[in-house]
Amino acid sequence: MVTVQFLPDDKRISVPAGSTILEAARAAGVTIDSPCNGAVVCGKCVVQLSPDDLARVVEKGAHQLSAEERSRGQVLACAAEVHGDITVVVPEGASLRDLKIRSHGEAAAVELAPHITKAYLPELNATRVYAGGALLIEEEGDTVDESYGVVVDIGTTTLVVALVSLTSGSQLAAASALNPQSRHAQDVLSRIKIGSEQRGLEELRSGVIGEINALIGQTVAEAGVDRDRIYEVIFSGNTCMLHLAAGADPAPLGKYPYTSTLTCVAWLPAQATGIEIAHGGLVYLPPVISGYIGADITAGLQAVRLHESEETVLFVDIGTNGEMAIARDGKLWATSTAAGPAFEGMNIRFGMRAGEGAIERCSFQADGSLELRTIAGTEAVGICGSGLMDIVAELVAHGVVGKNGKFVRPDSGGLPAKLAERLVERDGKPAFLLTEKVWLTQKDVRQVQLAKGAIRAGVEFLLREASVPVNELQQVLIAGSFGYHLTAESLTTIGLLPAGTAGRISFVGNTAKSGGEAFLLNSASRREMSDLVQQVQVVELANCKDFDQVFVAALSF
Repeated sequence: MVTVQFLPDDKRISVPAGSTILEAARAAGVTIDSPCNGAVVCGKCVVQLSPDDLARVVEKGAHQLSAEERSRGQVLACAAEVHGDITVVVPEGASLRDLKIRSHGEAAAVELAPHITKAYLPELNATRVYAGGALLIEEEGDTVDESYGVVVDIGTTTLVVALVSLTSGSQLAAASALNPQSRHAQDVLSRIKIGSEQRGLEELRSGVIGEINALIGQTVAEAGVDRDRIYEVIFSGNTCMLHLAAGADPAPLGKYPYTSTLTCVAWLPAQATGIEIAHGGLVYLPPVISGYIGADITAGLQAVRLHESEETVLFVDIGTNGEMAIARDGKLWATSTAAGPAFEGMNIRFGMRAGEGAIERCSFQADGSLELRTIAGTEAVGICGSGLMDIVAELVAHGVVGKNGKFVRPDSGGLPAKLAERLVERDGKPAFLLTEKVWLTQKDVRQVQLAKGAIRAGVEFLLREASVPVNELQQVLIAGSFGYHLTAESLTTIGLLPAGTAGRISFVGNTAKSGGEAFLLNSASRREMSDLVQQVQVVELANCKDFDQVFVAALSF
């Protein structure tokens, strides 16, 4: 056995020799960012060792740290096997509450008719709380005017909580944070794998529920209300996120036919889930379309009323998962693609979440000079998803990156001198210098290609199944917290959307949350969407025989 001490938490743990630092950290209850779940590919679990301690670890596998970083005692926690007693310094990451997360989303107005109602009985000096007409609890005194609900958008990467008055229909407060599950694994498939074991499932469940409770506490403090007057919580998220939050086994989602073990269109006792609201309060699980098209899309369809549109409309929620639907002549088709974490800044050399110092906008001037904008206007320390899309789009538009995704040679001619001089080598490989401390690698560009190719392939198959030529698309609605920060030009320049959609693209924000609010405020909308999901035609990309060819074609810029 060897002993590992973690600073600044000052926690110690004894583990078998040969265990990785990441395994020791998890055993000790120390949080280290590891979005790839220890697959030694994302390069985000960097920790610091002294020169003496560095000699007591053995690094396994290829990884992204440079020789200079290793010489400073930096190692990847998932790749460093411990063979002696060591002390590990875990760097403090960006605050979970300093992230730039979009919480607002467009939504159609609904009549105020919530599932939760109240009635005051003067003769008893008591207020009865009903859920769908059934008695839920009884409270002392007249509390009719104190009736609240919460919507939780459980994103793969982020969480958004909104506190809503059930008597006025207005949002009183909202709060957001990183989904703590993303510290263990950034993508859905990895979380399904972790959650398929009871210990992993409990770790993922308790983490997200704890953060949701903290956000609820933040909203009630801001609004000055009593959390014991919150009677219902709506969980809006993809099917896997609902499973993990409810503590349901997600394993069947990871294998054909990708079925849910969780009964949606159902209520769970809030107390059983760990959600801290009124005693007897409920958690509502909205209908899902399939194992990979979840309640976030159902809520999105509700928010934009896609099924009522008289136009031909494409709805795309861009994030770690690329979920999308198309409406034509009153019919709906939907599909989902595994876009991966690149859009969230993961698997990118200097990728980061949308926190202070992240490059969020980039533009090239005619003379080849760059204009960079960072969150909070501070020195650039990394690149978030919207900045990544901007940078790659500019590189493609100005010929620095070819249609095949490769950097051109700096001496190939045709580039302004200021651009050509930014094409450099880092660790013996081509890179594009953004600042002296931040650059984009060829591998980064490939990650963007894979992510955008997956979404574009999904779009192509939806158009095909619905028999909709691109020129007949009248609207393209881009949803999601991440999607809201993009530009229409970057989406068409890199080919994530067909060029023919230019001028028809609108950004509708966080419809998973705004649609969830409609569920909270109008119980009839729940029945409506439960009926609607039965009519949606699911396009299973895995069953499309020419998917590989379409996907490869979609990789081109």
